[in-house]
Amino acid sequence: MRPRLLSALLLSGGALLLSASPAYAHGFGQRYDLPVPLWLYLTGAGAAVALSFLVIALFAQGRPSARGYPTYNLLRPSAEGLRLRPLRLFVHPLLLGLAHLAAVLLFLLTVAAGLLGDQDPLENLAPTMVWVVWWVGLAYVSALVGNVWALLNPWNTLFSWADALYRRLNPGDQLSSQRPYPERLGYWPAVVLFGLFAWVEIVFPRSAEPRSLATLAALYTFVTFAGMVAYGKHAWLKHGEAFSVVFGLLARFAPTEVRVKDPGICDGCSAGCDPEACVNCYECWGKATPTGRELNLRPFGAGLLSREAASPSLLTMVLLTLSTVTFDGFTSTPLWADLLGTLFPAFAFLGIQAAPAIRTVGLLLFPLLFLAVYLSFSVAMAVASRRGEAWPVFARAFVFSLIPIALAYHLAHFLGFLLIQGQLVIPLASDPFGWGWDLLGTASYSVNIAIVNARFAWFTAVIAIVLGHITAVYVAHVVAMRTLGERRAAQRSQYPMLALMVGYTMVSLWIIAQPIVSEAGRG
Repeated sequence: MRPRLLSALLLSGGALLLSASPAYAHGFGQRYDLPVPLWLYLTGAGAAVALSFLVIALFAQGRPSARGYPTYNLLRPSAEGLRLRPLRLFVHPLLLGLAHLAAVLLFLLTVAAGLLGDQDPLENLAPTMVWVVWWVGLAYVSALVGNVWALLNPWNTLFSWADALYRRLNPGDQLSSQRPYPERLGYWPAVVLFGLFAWVEIVFPRSAEPRSLATLAALYTFVTFAGMVAYGKHAWLKHGEAFSVVFGLLARFAPTEVRVKDPGICDGCSAGCDPEACVNCYECWGKATPTGRELNLRPFGAGLLSREAASPSLLTMVLLTLSTVTFDGFTSTPLWADLLGTLFPAFAFLGIQAAPAIRTVGLLLFPLLFLAVYLSFSVAMAVASRRGEAWPVFARAFVFSLIPIALAYHLAHFLGFLLIQGQLVIPLASDPFGWGWDLLGTASYSVNIAIVNARFAWFTAVIAIVLGHITAVYVAHVVAMRTLGERRAAQRSQYPMLALMVGYTMVSLWIIAQPIVSEAGRG
């Protein structure tokens, strides 16, 4: 949500849209013949990232203000003592209530369509809504606008309604238990649930089948409600609800945030927020009075400069988000095809399940590989700064700098998919069940697969990946200055990180290139 922070591959043709699982739905019917060999693009992109390091090291300031970055409260009074009326409307309880209701109705419609509608993925709303609008589209909105999932999350709203009804029927009682969330659990429930989601997306053969998606959504609803009952709604949303965690990570890049003016409101927060860094905690924001709330504009990426040190479980979630989307792209390369052919005999006893089994093994190994590589470079950064014994501090401090890379790869891998497949929303809005309806007069709309081409996808991928890595270099530089406090030590610590960024820039572009560029352009 996949979460992966964030992509552009096209479908091979309208007739093939969603005919298989999303893991197989990113190929091209056409390829782009590069004007120069691929290796020149790869080395040029790596050189651009390396040059950005020199510029940042020379000119960027690494000592942020006490808050960490500049903000502008959109809800503060104007010079005339009046608040901006359009923005007040956005946070009006009536409008928020309508947004909650709309999200719940859309969720219920999607599940109902999956269970009762035509099981052709092209004729049913569920696959397009889950894989295109929600997973891909909402990931972009979270990163480029703000954490709207916290507002729209239907499980949050449904549980709130159920809890309100329970309290009315049982005065003095509530649906959630009062037990505190165990610190040792951290974000591990969300890690496990997101890992299962990635398996469904990449491996599960029926991941585009409407009824399977609806059944899985119902099962996830049960798990989410169980977690909220056991540990409280807000605590589970923060630590256990996988998509609140993933979209929340992506929203650290976004140009908006919510805060409260009075840190005392954070006392007793069931989500365990830090009063000194209470950003995007919607429990505290909901408890604050209208005049005690802030809806802030901030620079893109500023939320990545939080002083929060990632726990081992949150570190794992960031790496899982990045590694799973990378693995999905890797499965479209000739190298993966060769590996599949080599390993197939060892799995042949599984019959038709051999290929999914090999993909499952790959999906398990990729996050472990990413974790090993990242921890190795964390040790190298600590040694380079002459604080080798503090490598765990480096690992926890710098992991958020990987989020722009996850977002860039998500953009490079899925943008074309969104622009083409997303057009199915138009006819499906008139006929969500595939029953021949034409409620809005759009049922006859035909998907335009020529809206983007391989050339567009390739240059979008190059720009996104290079800018994502440059942003990551900047974030890592600021974090190094803040962590070490001395410019020379901070710069020394960033040499290994630079090597990691340059290497991953070239590797990720090579992966993206495989389904897009023609052999003639590879030199």
